[in-house]
Amino acid sequence: MQSAHIRAARPADLPAVAAIYAHYVARTVVTFDEEPLDAAAWRRKYDDLAARGLPFLVAAGPGDEIAGYAYAAPWRPKPAYRHTVEDTVYLAPGRTGQGLGGALLAALLLRSAGAGVRQMIAVISDVDEEVGPASIALHARHGFKETGRLTAVGRKHGQWIDTVLMQRSLGVG
Repeated sequence: MQSAHIRAARPADLPAVAAIYAHYVARTVVTFDEEPLDAAAWRRKYDDLAARGLPFLVAAGPGDEIAGYAYAAPWRPKPAYRHTVEDTVYLAPGRTGQGLGGALLAALLLRSAGAGVRQMIAVISDVDEEVGPASIALHARHGFKETGRLTAVGRKHGQWIDTVLMQRSLGVG
């Protein structure tokens, strides 16, 4: 991994997080958002996760440059799902292939288990792009198993997009 350390996100990191995400919104189909989130939306997300005790992490490089981020968010809004989360991992353009995604996901798994999470779900776009297959491989390396596929559930940039569902138990009672 190129010099970066994993730490809890801080409000000051959110503009860099927003910029990373905006890249994927504009140029890929790995997220189904069609417009980037504004600063207020990122702050609401950050505050909500903090209030729930769920991790929001960043990979910080030299000069505290944000090279990527990861967080665990509620899988579904109904109360019985409270021990299941969906993970999110994004890397800054030019920072892929350096082990940062694996480091972020490993830390996210550990901190999610510490927060009482029992199951983690990954929802990954299954398209012929560089990012989708890499994300599937990343999750498989960290013990996720494919549990389902949803066909043509999203449409973005003129194409229909399938998703792969992957799941990992965190072994929390």
